[in-house]
Amino acid sequence: MSTDFYELLGVSRDASADDIKRAYRKLARELHPDKNPGNKEAEEKFKQVSRAYEVLSDDESRARYDRFGEAGMNGGGGGSDPFGGGFGDIIDAFFGGGSPFGGRSGPSGPPRGQDLEVIIDISFVDAVFGSQQEVKVRSAVACDECSGSGAAAGTKPTTCSECGGAGQVRRVRQSMLGQMVTTSACPRCNGAGQMIASPCSSCRGEGRVVKEVSLNVEVPAGVDTGQTLRLTGRGAVGPRGGAAGDLYVHMRVAAHDRWHREEDDLVTDVPVSIAQAALGTELDLETLDGVEHLVIPAGVQHGHEFVLRGRGVPRLGQGGRSRGRGNLRARVLVQVPGKLSSQERDLLRRFAESRGEQVSDDGIVSKIKSAFS
Repeated sequence: MSTDFYELLGVSRDASADDIKRAYRKLARELHPDKNPGNKEAEEKFKQVSRAYEVLSDDESRARYDRFGEAGMNGGGGGSDPFGGGFGDIIDAFFGGGSPFGGRSGPSGPPRGQDLEVIIDISFVDAVFGSQQEVKVRSAVACDECSGSGAAAGTKPTTCSECGGAGQVRRVRQSMLGQMVTTSACPRCNGAGQMIASPCSSCRGEGRVVKEVSLNVEVPAGVDTGQTLRLTGRGAVGPRGGAAGDLYVHMRVAAHDRWHREEDDLVTDVPVSIAQAALGTELDLETLDGVEHLVIPAGVQHGHEFVLRGRGVPRLGQGGRSRGRGNLRARVLVQVPGKLSSQERDLLRRFAESRGEQVSDDGIVSKIKSAFS
C-alpha cells in the first residue's frame, strides 16, 4: 500500500520548499542507518523518506504527485497518467491483456535490470564543494563471453517462432461488442522475441554476470547526510541485453572539527578572552575558502554573530546545479579563565569595585583560613 509523501515527512500539502527540506533533514538524521544499526524498520523508513523528498523537492514532480499521487511517478515524465501503468492496464483488466483496438500494449524485448543502492562516506569539505567519488558495488554486468547475448560461442539467438520476434502475440476473439484484438507477452520467449538453443556456459544464457564494479560518482556541491543521488542507467543491466536499472547513492557526510551546517549556512565559534571582548581585537579567521581578517569591536557580547554573506554551503538546485551559497556565521565565544593568579584576581576585584559590582572573596581557601583563625 502506498504512503502519502506529505505524511511521511510530517508536513502539510501546502508546505514550502524550505519546510519540506527542514523536515526531511530532521527525519534523515533520526533514521540514518548509522544511528540505527541493524534496525530494518528504520532503514526502510529512511528509504521511504528519501523517496518522498526526491519527489517533493522538485517542483515538476511535486505537481505531478499532487495531481496523480504516487502512481503518477511511475512514468518518470510529463506523460504519466493517474492510473500508473496507463490506459492499457485498464483495458487489460477487462479484456485479458492488450488493447481491443489492436497494436501493442507495452514494450517488448529483454526486461530492464534492477535498481541498486549504495551508501558512500564523504568528507565535510567534499560535501560543501563537491567532488568525484569512487564507489564499489556488486552489480550485474554484460557477460564478456557472449557479449551479453546469452548464446554460446559460435551460436546466436534465434527469432522466436511463435511471436516472430515481436515479443508479443495477438489474439482475435468475438465478444458482444464485436471482434476484439488483444495483445500479451509471448509465452514462449517471455517477451524477449528471441530463443537461445545453446546457452552461454559463463552466464547460463542470462547474458550477464554478477561482479563487483567500481564507478565514479560526481557528487555535486552542497550535498548533506541523508540526501540521495539517482544515477540513471548505472544500475544492474537487464538479461540478454536489457536496459540497465538506476543506481541510488545515499550520502553520509563526516563531521568537521571546526565547522557545522545549519541549513545552507556554515557556523563556527570564535573564542576570545574577557579582555579581548571588552577592549576589542583583530584576528585571522580560517574559513573553507581561505583566511579572513576579522575585526572584533570593543564591548562585543558572547554569542554575537559576524556574518560573511555568500561564503557558506552552495544551495543544491535541480539537476545538481548550484543556486548561490548560504552564509558563513562566526559566533563569539567569550572564554572565562578557569585559573587566576593572585595578581590577576586582585586586578579583577579592583575592576569590579570601580564598577560597583559585588564579587566573592578570595575564594574557598580564604574562607577555610578564616574559619581556623
